[in-house]
Amino acid sequence: MNPLRTANAVPTDDEALLALAAELAGQAARIILDIRSRGFETLIKDDASPVTEADHQAETLILAGLRAGSSIPVIAEEEAAAGLVTEPGPEFWLVDPLDGTREFASGRDDFTVNIGLVRNGLVVLGAVALPAYGELYLGRVGHGATRRDRDGEVAIHVRPPPEAGLSVLASRHYADDPRLLEYLGHQRIATIGNIGSAAKFVRVAEGRADLYPRLGRTMEWDTAAPQAVVEAAGGSVTLFEGGPLRYGKPGWENPFFICRGGVSGISDD
Repeated sequence: MNPLRTANAVPTDDEALLALAAELAGQAARIILDIRSRGFETLIKDDASPVTEADHQAETLILAGLRAGSSIPVIAEEEAAAGLVTEPGPEFWLVDPLDGTREFASGRDDFTVNIGLVRNGLVVLGAVALPAYGELYLGRVGHGATRRDRDGEVAIHVRPPPEAGLSVLASRHYADDPRLLEYLGHQRIATIGNIGSAAKFVRVAEGRADLYPRLGRTMEWDTAAPQAVVEAAGGSVTLFEGGPLRYGKPGWENPFFICRGGVSGISDD
């Protein structure tokens, strides 16, 4: 499939839009790995977060593909950082071309490409690539989720909470946050792991982890695509006070949230 299609071939159904996102996420993943193999410079943005050539080249490819392949407005991280924000309307793409730039720049493997579609404030579909693992996760809310890798494509689903206790994932950047242990204090916990990026969401979606409480800053482009994968796989992403994590907020910043696999036995308190 060539995502850079003519105006006469613009997809209108969600299955075709997910295929477009999947193709572009895979292409961006290859660009990122190529840049990683030859070396790159890391710069610091005004908000003190890192950015690399890989962020910019991956975003350029994704934006060109989405804008050629659909008529839906696109909100992307590096464009937003440069003050270039399109008025979104009720339906829009959210793109993080390299989520986990700190991981990428440090030589670790937990970084992702996120392309998600929002409609009326809620995520409807998403593609999340993990370039270093050769994995691509796809989800349409209400229609299931899959993982593609070198062995092919398989359906994924969240798991019920194990009797031995929950496997919890948390951000590496907030590994020492005392609020995490306070939140987990009354629950049966088997393991706590710290990794970067949207990789935490997809590990919950495929049943390798059970819970990801987020107690730090995120932006909408960080979460839209992976939230769609989690919800398509039977999990949930909700606010601490209840209700769904919604999109199109002023400033694009998210409140704290909880990503869950199987809900039985996992408390909000």
